[in-house]
Amino acid sequence: MNQKFKQILIGAMCFVALGGSSFANELPGKGIKVHPMQSSIAEERFQTVIINEALKALGYDVMPIDEVAYAVAYQTIAQNKSSKDIYFTAVNWTPLHDAMFEKVGGEKTMYRKGVFVEGCAQGYLIDKKTAQKYNIKYINDLKDPKIAKLFDSNGDGKADLAGCNPGWGCEKVIEHQLDAFGLRGNITHNQGEYSAIMAETMTRYKEGKPILYYTWTPYWVSGILVPNKDTVWLQVTHSAHPITKDTALANGQNYGFNVNAMKIVANGDVVKYNPTAAKLFEIAKLDINDISAQNMLINQGEKSEKAIENHAKAWIKAHQKIFDGWIEEAKKVSQ
Repeated sequence: MNQKFKQILIGAMCFVALGGSSFANELPGKGIKVHPMQSSIAEERFQTVIINEALKALGYDVMPIDEVAYAVAYQTIAQNKSSKDIYFTAVNWTPLHDAMFEKVGGEKTMYRKGVFVEGCAQGYLIDKKTAQKYNIKYINDLKDPKIAKLFDSNGDGKADLAGCNPGWGCEKVIEHQLDAFGLRGNITHNQGEYSAIMAETMTRYKEGKPILYYTWTPYWVSGILVPNKDTVWLQVTHSAHPITKDTALANGQNYGFNVNAMKIVANGDVVKYNPTAAKLFEIAKLDINDISAQNMLINQGEKSEKAIENHAKAWIKAHQKIFDGWIEEAKKVSQ
């Protein structure tokens, strides 16, 4: 992780003055409105704001972020395929969201090129103490009622899984696997407000009780319950995924979920009407560790919109050369 960035985030946040940069006077985005969209997950705002700041530096008129369900975001973007305004989301999880993406036309109605964030892992974890004591390596091991009962938090004899909110996409994978692995009778998939469910899970961990949960990276959970130190990832005995056929990694391990990437998706004709923005969406890249560091700040209480904007602007200041490089390269297509 970039130490300079970490120091700036931990210390006092300051705004970045983009107006004094050496960019050309005539900005390609002048007069064009941008409509950014994301889910209600606060931990996704950071990456959205960074792209918003880049669009502002290119002269675009960026509207406030619209928090909507992922499916609604894709539908809105697709419906505005031919708009001269820009509609986009910076948090297209691939392949997790592929079904939602394709349902409204995929690349026939939307623009998606390049990878914004790489290496986003997800899957099931349990506390390391229980894993070692009972030699638990696979989620499939919970087919044994005695093993499943270890993770029972309400006395019904079934394991309680801190799961995934409806509408996120991951909930469909979990539900599919409960049936595919014959775990429906042994595991209760607890859904609701994820952060609240995880708070209860962490309380159980502090009390020395076994825990079972789903999570993803980048996210603050793995900064507190550190994999391979406090917890371990559970594998699956074979691939069973509603979207992709194979979830095995190159090293032969299989955690039941593909490693995802976050991509930027915009309305289909953005490359025709706004090639500068399209280029930005293609070339922008953000380190997953920087997102995790910022997500930890949210968990520590810096979660207001203003605070997250400050986090994003602090990242820009710490990575000014990279950020300016995006702007310069994007502007070349309109010169």
